Amino acid sequence: MTSTSSFYPIGTPGQPWGAAERAEWRSQQRPQRSYEQDVLSVVERLRSRFDVEEYGCLDYAPDGSFPLFALRSRGWSDELPCMLVTGGVHGYETSGVHGALQFAEQHASAYDGRANLLIVPCVSPWAYERIHRWNPDAIDPNRSFHADSPAGESAALMRLVAPLHERIVMHIDLHETTDSDESEFRPALAARDGKVYAPDTIPDGFYLVDDSENPQPAFQKAVIEAVAKVTHIAPADERGEIIGSPVVAPGVINYALKPLGLCAGISGARYTTTTEVYPDSPRATPELCNAAQVAAVHAAIDFALAHMA
Repeated sequence: MTSTSSFYPIGTPGQPWGAAERAEWRSQQRPQRSYEQDVLSVVERLRSRFDVEEYGCLDYAPDGSFPLFALRSRGWSDELPCMLVTGGVHGYETSGVHGALQFAEQHASAYDGRANLLIVPCVSPWAYERIHRWNPDAIDPNRSFHADSPAGESAALMRLVAPLHERIVMHIDLHETTDSDESEFRPALAARDGKVYAPDTIPDGFYLVDDSENPQPAFQKAVIEAVAKVTHIAPADERGEIIGSPVVAPGVINYALKPLGLCAGISGARYTTTTEVYPDSPRATPELCNAAQVAAVHAAIDFALAHMA
């Protein structure tokens, strides 16, 4: 799908947003689903099987406060390798949240005694409820994983992970690429930053983002092959690209994770990847998208365990 350029209804073309424009944008965001019902209820069910840690709380008055939870393997052992699974960094990317929860609830026990699992299912609960990419300050958490982060979501997750830095072997960050990236979020980004919006094409299918500073092609290949048994893999466009980046292997592109402030770059893990599911495909369903995320997590952990140095 390709969108046509249009003027975003907040701000003045060519001028970055100030406080007034950000406030206007926030005033238009309304809850459309419940973090408590969809996420916290599942976390509560899992308390008998995981050590549940509240690693922060976001106070976003007048919208309320949002506690942040992580699931740790029961019987955590320093002798076992650590595997990090994160979802919901972008709250609107639904299967990232529900895929992480589904993996935790239905499949994590397969790794008991083999790996320490740290699963953070919903990094951005305010945005999850509003089906949005940004936090209430119009900040993208997935460009904010760096020192002195302006995003509370990013800062809280970095504090959680910091004590495990370089002890984590694998980090998989679960995302989606949606048609709304072109219809809403990229136009909003251009308006917020006072730039011209240039339409692009949304790829139809699943793909991965590897780290250009620490590429692990065999790891990415293993994840792609596992997901291909569940859903289709995004092809390259006519330029040999996916979302403007060269395809380096079937369904794989590279980003510089740490310089861009991306979540998958926070742990120091050898094996890192960002999944991208396409829920708007006519060949997709919510259940299929969740299953693709679960397959990716399984394959990522299995590869890391099989290739321990």
